[in-house]
Order: sequence, then C-alpha cells, then structure tokens
Amino acid sequence: MQRGFFVTFEGLDGSGKSTQIKRLAAWLEKSHQQSGATAGSGPQASIAAPVVIRQPGGTAFGDRLRALVLDSRGTSLTPATEMALMFADRAQVIAEVIRPALEQGRTVLCDRFTDSTEAYQGGGRGLGSEIVLELHRLFCGDLQPDLTLLLLPPLEASLARVQRRNERSAASNGRDEGRFEREEIEFHRRVLKKYHEIADRECHRIALIDGEASIDEVHERIVALVAERLGMPVRG
Repeated sequence: MQRGFFVTFEGLDGSGKSTQIKRLAAWLEKSHQQSGATAGSGPQASIAAPVVIRQPGGTAFGDRLRALVLDSRGTSLTPATEMALMFADRAQVIAEVIRPALEQGRTVLCDRFTDSTEAYQGGGRGLGSEIVLELHRLFCGDLQPDLTLLLLPPLEASLARVQRRNERSAASNGRDEGRFEREEIEFHRRVLKKYHEIADRECHRIALIDGEASIDEVHERIVALVAERLGMPVRG
C-alpha cells in the first residue's frame, strides 16, 4: 500500500492554524466524496478521512501532558524539562497514531510537530537547533512531514488573537493554555526568527504563508499547495 501523506501546520499561536486545519480536512473529505474513491483504492486513497491531531496531545498520555505543559497556572518547568516532555509526547503520538495512519495510506494533518520545538525551545528558550534535531532523530525516527504549512501573520496580530481566544476559553470551560503567550515579547521575536531560519533551511518541505491575509485567501493557497503535492484537481 502507498504511504499516506503527512502535513504539519506551524506558526505562532494565534496564526490561524486550527481554523485552517479544519478547513483543509473538510476540503479533503469533500474531494474524496466527489472523486468516488474508496479508502485503499489507488492514488486518491490518501485523501480519504484525514486523521487530525494536535501537539502536544493526540493520545491519552499526550492530552494529560498538554494540560501540564500549557497551563500557565501549573508548575514552572525548566527549558530542558519542557523540551523533554514535548519529545515524550511526540514519540508516543508517532507510535500510536501517525505511523499507523501513514502505513494505512491515510492523510495526517498535525497541528505542530518538531519545527515547533525547534522554534519555541530551540529559539525562544535558547537551547539551540542542534539538540532538537538530534532528539528528533533519536526519539522520532527522524520522521519528516511531506509538507509543512508555516503560517506567520504579523506578530502583534497573532498575540492579540490568542489572548482573546484564551480569555474566551477560560471563561467558558476554565481551561488555561496561555503559558507561552505570557512570555515577554522578546521570547516571541526569538521564536519568529527561528521559524524563518527553519523555513530557509527546509525550503523543499516548508511553504511559508507570510503576512496578513484573509481566512479564505490562506485556505485557497493551502488547497492549491496540497492539491499540487497529491496530484489532485482543485475542486470547489
């Protein structure tokens, strides 16, 4: 069976990743229905029923870890501990979800992957890229996405959006995932700089969607990129 297609979404919190993942998943499912293909039957099989996950999270273990790592009211973590927890989560979701789905020929859409660790812990926390890439090789089998969509709207706009989102979440369900957003602006500038460095280094894999654009405009660009990689027509 042909290996599935692995797409990751990257960017600062508030960049619109969650919205775009939902829209891409819906477009893939609609395209599959229009194609008349069935799972496991030829080149269109990889667009059927995409698996959508987020990091940290995606497994029972990962969801518990997510609450620990992202809750701004939780225990203070050293940069090294924070990075180690991210890789523990990633190793588990690769073994439990990502590799099995890809082996079944499924498309996997993942909200964050190792590029996030390199940007946030390598860049923002100052641990550097070398250790992140080595840990990825050791604990993740050096699994690489087929395509990474890096959404980088203006920094101030991203931070304002995520602050509003976190306030709504805390008011509605008491969940606080704003630990990183409470960092000083210089932390986020280091993260942003590292993302640009990664995009330059991994230009064959990463599609940079930079600047302020509407939700529809970003979705249209993402659809065009994914359709090109999968050899699909762009269906409305």
